[in-house]
Amino acid sequence: MHSLRVRLFWLWGLSLAACVAVGALLVQLSRQSTEAQVGRAEAILSGACNQIRDRYSFYASGWAASDKSPIDDRLRADLTAAVTVALSHEDRVEGGIWQTASGSAAYAFPTYEGTGPKTDLPAAERDQIEAVNQQAAAEEGGADRRAVSRSQTLLLHACALPGPVPGLTGWTMTRVEAVRGFGPLQLGLGLLFGLMALMSAWLGRTLLVWGRHVRSIETALAAAGPDGMPTVRRTGERELDRIIGALNEAGLRLADARREADAAAVRAANAERLAGLGRVAAGVAHEIRNPIAAARLQGENALAGDDARRREAIPDMLAQIDRLDALVSELLAMTQRAEPRPVRVDLPSFLSRQIAPHREAATAKGLTLSTRTRDGSAMLDPAMIGRVLDNLLINALRHANAGGTVTLAAEQTPALLTLTVADTGPGVPADIAGRVFEPFVTGRADGTGLGLAIARELTDAHGGRLVLREEGDASGQRGTVFALELPQDAPWPPS
Repeated sequence: MHSLRVRLFWLWGLSLAACVAVGALLVQLSRQSTEAQVGRAEAILSGACNQIRDRYSFYASGWAASDKSPIDDRLRADLTAAVTVALSHEDRVEGGIWQTASGSAAYAFPTYEGTGPKTDLPAAERDQIEAVNQQAAAEEGGADRRAVSRSQTLLLHACALPGPVPGLTGWTMTRVEAVRGFGPLQLGLGLLFGLMALMSAWLGRTLLVWGRHVRSIETALAAAGPDGMPTVRRTGERELDRIIGALNEAGLRLADARREADAAAVRAANAERLAGLGRVAAGVAHEIRNPIAAARLQGENALAGDDARRREAIPDMLAQIDRLDALVSELLAMTQRAEPRPVRVDLPSFLSRQIAPHREAATAKGLTLSTRTRDGSAMLDPAMIGRVLDNLLINALRHANAGGTVTLAAEQTPALLTLTVADTGPGVPADIAGRVFEPFVTGRADGTGLGLAIARELTDAHGGRLVLREEGDASGQRGTVFALELPQDAPWPPS
């Protein structure tokens, strides 16, 4: 509703609705007189049928059933006279008495406007007359029937006649002519729809002109580059030109603000890099200090001792050097981003290959190591994602409680592959949960805190996302779940 085009369409729709409503009202008014005549005629027919019933009841008072059965010619004449008296004051109403077994017992049309009295039952309406009388006899009450044609509406009413003769019903019938003279109505409707056509043309032209101006503004704004918004040309429409003027002025202010924001972003990025470098340098210094100090101590002991002491100290010194070498390798792996080489792999086979090297360590700790996935394939770099999963599995095996489980699972949608590594350990300590992927953040005294950091770097290089989830299980253990999310519909290489 905030679009000018939508509002104009609504205005056009409301105008159309108003025209349709007025047209419908005119049609309804033209038909109202016919409906009113039909309603009055139905009331007259019902009253006339009651008159026939009253005349018949008066005429048949004191009869016994055997006196007038079957109906003979004399009785028919008497019944016809009763119907004639009952309908003598009802204009254009004909009727009679009907017997279920034998058909018409009496008929009269005292107000017939022809050349003489009408005494024969209308053949064209005989089926309608019989149907309404059968209905009244079956229901032992009143029944109505209506037949509508283009020129008239045929109305019938029937009512049961209680008395000594069984199966008698009285009926009445009239016709209501349709109202003629729709010329003024058609002229009025034509004028309404002519005005509607003019309004539609005017609104269409307005939409076309404004739409062209709006598209020109959109094209100009879409051409905006890194230097800011371009200057938009005026259209000649007063309201739009006021907006364009405000846009051009705002573009100048935005360009100035963008230059200031870019400069601030550069300063913030430099500060963040320096802070990150400081944290990494502090972590590296802390991690390197311990093996250097241990190697120094072993060297001093070797210099001060005999040959046996030297032979004992040299392996310890080499172990510390190996520790330093592993630390440097992990730092290089975290800082040197590799280019992913995705291929289509079979998920069940890939997961089985990933857990195979870890089964011995799981058995030694009394852990159950398993996979869970459905048949299917996915696009990924087996070496890069395999290294991520190795780090996650090693981390899970270290922290899972004895007798627990470690599960590698895969869930897939057309757009996303999610690999999860879940263990039944105590969970990540609360004080490091928010920083678990940062370098040198670890919950173990002998850990470097680089495994999860390397895993996240490799995941980012693959265009995915590595997150930490913590869930409870049936045994009440807290448990830890790491989820590796890899998009399946992203272009390669990921941006």
